[in-house]
Amino acid sequence: MTIIRRISAVLAAVALLGSASAQEGKLKIATVDMQQLFKEYHRTNEAQKEINVERARIQKDNNDRLGRIRELDTDLQNMRKQLEDPSISDSKKQSVFNEWNIKQQEGIALDRERREFLQRRNQSLNEKMVARMKGILDEIRKLVEEKAQKEDYDYVFDKSGLSTSQVPFFLYTKDATDITDGLLKELNKDAPAEEAPSEEAPAPAEGGE
Repeated sequence: MTIIRRISAVLAAVALLGSASAQEGKLKIATVDMQQLFKEYHRTNEAQKEINVERARIQKDNNDRLGRIRELDTDLQNMRKQLEDPSISDSKKQSVFNEWNIKQQEGIALDRERREFLQRRNQSLNEKMVARMKGILDEIRKLVEEKAQKEDYDYVFDKSGLSTSQVPFFLYTKDATDITDGLLKELNKDAPAEEAPSEEAPAPAEGGE
């Protein structure tokens, strides 16, 4: 389940007060596509780009560490050949063996450190990503609530919300007004022209590398 689906499950039925229409005996209902708002909001794209930059930085650091480990592995292979060479004296082999043992332990320690580094950095990035995306969703939800109160809707339903079986919560809603487009324009009114989001804007990834 993606972040948007987990949180949109909570937003599946946002109940808002609308006493005027309720007194008339007819509910005023609206629908909104939270997933579309999230994916096409320019701040989501900006956050995704920042996360991708951080992922690339982590990968570069990991590759640098792997490079050092591979260098050690090459040295170990060369030393192993010397240990197998019958023309080399026993005293020389003992010296090579001692050095081989030191480098082997160094390689093991470096690889353990690399793995711990990768796990630590990816976990930190994932936590940062979840917090950032949740903040964006909270911002969108607040705008939805403000619009609903301003236009006196009794209920606003998230039509992109899915149940645990991946079936939409609402298959049909009579006389409901879709307020998605208006909200999307409001969200992106200050979007930089060169970073204006499109329908193909990537959704957040759930996990790290």
